[in-house]
Amino acid sequence: MKGERVTVRGVVKHYGSVAAVDGVSVDVQAGEFLSLLGPSGSGKTTLLMMIAGFELPTAGLIEIGATNVTPVAPNKRNVGMVFQKYALFPHMSVHDNVAFPLRMRKIDRAQIERRVGEALAMVQLDAYGSRMPTQLSGGQQQRVALARALVFEPPVLLMDEPLGALDKKLREQLQIEIKSLQQRLGVTVIYVTHDQEEALTMSDRIAVMNDGQVAQIGSPASLYSEPASPFVADFIGKMNFLPVEYLGSEKAGHQIRVTDASTLSVTRSLNGHAFELSPGLSLRAAIRPENISLAARGSGGPDAVPGTVDTSIYLGTHQILLVNIDGQSGPPLHIQSPAGRDLSAFERGDAVDILFQADSIHLFSGKGEAQ
Repeated sequence: MKGERVTVRGVVKHYGSVAAVDGVSVDVQAGEFLSLLGPSGSGKTTLLMMIAGFELPTAGLIEIGATNVTPVAPNKRNVGMVFQKYALFPHMSVHDNVAFPLRMRKIDRAQIERRVGEALAMVQLDAYGSRMPTQLSGGQQQRVALARALVFEPPVLLMDEPLGALDKKLREQLQIEIKSLQQRLGVTVIYVTHDQEEALTMSDRIAVMNDGQVAQIGSPASLYSEPASPFVADFIGKMNFLPVEYLGSEKAGHQIRVTDASTLSVTRSLNGHAFELSPGLSLRAAIRPENISLAARGSGGPDAVPGTVDTSIYLGTHQILLVNIDGQSGPPLHIQSPAGRDLSAFERGDAVDILFQADSIHLFSGKGEAQ
């Protein structure tokens, strides 16, 4: 099985006066795992349905390999499809469900038996061929759906929230299994999800969608560490946002005022800003929970921001403290560290110094795009 590239050029989809997809262009490389990530109504499923052929674009071009498939019927595109609700035939056995795409393609019986056996073994269900779908768990049914989508060796596999109906532990297990299988087979996968942890776990690249457009596309690491907008920063992982005032640039870095009595230095590059930085400008500073630490009040040094611990949350692998900045009325900061380290000494009501990693603070415009 060999993956094909998928090219989406200027694709638009209107429903009446509403643009569900608004001028999207994406190049998916052969053998790549690309996730379309975004909230409900962002256009990700509509885009997937157009790639599958179940929806026709209002404008734009879709190619699979070197073939323009924009006007081609779904059953002629040679793509596999896995849905959230499995879509198994309830009156057919597991074997016959998986064999169905091969029978529709008039493959001979001996080859059908061989390929069904291989597909079921691939998803660890080779002993389940005679069972009916109702005799399987949700995770097993989803494995059957995956085997059926792969049995005819499509170059492209489209997946629409396939794990959304499963419990957390099973979902995490199948994420790893699907990614491992995709890498082994070399098939191109386009995967729709609203779960950012799922996208981070499985993807080579992620296209973050919002209001029918691609807000940013890149590797999980680049989206997490270099978000291009407050929307992406907030949607990929957890991000703290603070209203700040820009004071100017000095040798130590860009200076921002957090409260009347507290200023910080920002040492990361600010290249790519779409707005002019000038003293007095209202900005939003953004920083990840793991890039903030605490010290006892008075011991944090000149760049410390005074705060008060509001809540301590233990989550097994890590601990979260919610901390209010003294003199600010906004939501508390989320601060995170491995459980038993760094934050374990602090309790509700403790007066603390908040320490921000200067090279981990992002600055965004204080106007326009909602956080």
